Amino acid sequence: MMLPPVIPLFDAPHLLEEGNSLINQHIAEVTLCRVPDAAFVYEHAVDWLAESRFNDNNYKTYRSELTTFLHWCFDVEQLSPLEAGRRTMNRYVDYCLAPPTPLIAYRNVAQFVADKELGERRPNPLWRPFLGKKIDAREQPYRLSDKALKTKMAVLSSFYAYLINEEVTERNPAMMWMRHSRFGSRPGLAPMPGEEDEVRVFSDLQWSYVMATARRLADTEPDRHERTLFLVSLMYGCYLRISEVAARPGFSPVMSQFRRDGNTDIWSFHIPLSKGGKRRTVAVSRELLAALERYRHHLGLASLPAPNEQIPLFVRHRAAGRGRDQGLINANLGIRQLRELLNELLDNAAMAAAADGFAQDAAEMRTLTVHSIRHTGITHDINYNGRPLSHVQADAGHDSIDTTSQYLHTGKVERHESAANKRLDRLSD
Repeated sequence: MMLPPVIPLFDAPHLLEEGNSLINQHIAEVTLCRVPDAAFVYEHAVDWLAESRFNDNNYKTYRSELTTFLHWCFDVEQLSPLEAGRRTMNRYVDYCLAPPTPLIAYRNVAQFVADKELGERRPNPLWRPFLGKKIDAREQPYRLSDKALKTKMAVLSSFYAYLINEEVTERNPAMMWMRHSRFGSRPGLAPMPGEEDEVRVFSDLQWSYVMATARRLADTEPDRHERTLFLVSLMYGCYLRISEVAARPGFSPVMSQFRRDGNTDIWSFHIPLSKGGKRRTVAVSRELLAALERYRHHLGLASLPAPNEQIPLFVRHRAAGRGRDQGLINANLGIRQLRELLNELLDNAAMAAAADGFAQDAAEMRTLTVHSIRHTGITHDINYNGRPLSHVQADAGHDSIDTTSQYLHTGKVERHESAANKRLDRLSD
């Protein structure tokens, strides 16, 4: 089967996370030959799109715009989207205003079609990333309206806002372009770093409900929830991003990432591949080490992992029904499955708080995300456990101490307390 000049990168929502062999091959080739972090960016793009899979119109718009942008980055400019700046976006806009003629179609077609002979989905050879118009059956010169251009940049701005929240990058070039463009207004999307009042985290009370709920579920349904209890303990205790404990092509988390220093008897958790291809080692507390022992005892393992132990960290309880791990039980869970486990826990914790009369806390808990667990661990360590900023910076993998400093809340609390009794009219009753 022939391929289109631009390969669509994202299939229908229900097939998104299964992967496609041809797309995987394409991304691997781009990663090896042109853009070293292409696979890393693509993985985050899949995660972002998965969050919009329940709104069909949004999903179709997002995947089309993201495919066009990643094609331009990977194939045309041969640069990482994480290196893009405002001038980069100027070049991308120029490309979209006057795309190559072979990339323009004049009728809407599906991005993927079924290949019955091979029994798999293949890119539709008729699909093109740009759509022109016909009048009286005659093809018109391609034109991108201001409304369509603003939609493109708004979608990319939303994607970059997601990457900022995941601490993959610190800038949003699409939003910067919008601010300085002829439109002169910013899209109604997530604020840039530093524009929010604070990093959104669970309060002490709210986090106590999360951990209490995790322990209760583990005690009552250990076969299902001992895994959940250790997962949330590890995410909080080591400030992990969910991608750092999830299986993905080329990476499968194992027990021997917990390592003991023979000279000091100190345990740490090793992350071999993280944001931007970096690696780091996180100090492990005594309570987290005890949580690891509890989890391993439940699995019928020795208290602590041996060097080079290849037992997966978080395995399926049931065999996978489809995808590359079909039929396997002892396969590591991916990002989607881990996120579902944690979202179930957070929902149960919010219900427990509401049942105890903490309605406002429960409402706030429902607005927080899985990534808030990382933010909460960092915030609590700085503000309540008194850890030095430099230690937290190293464990969190922050490039700059300024990023870590954003989690300091003590001064803000004191400022609010000092303002609490201010009078609006000092001479009134």
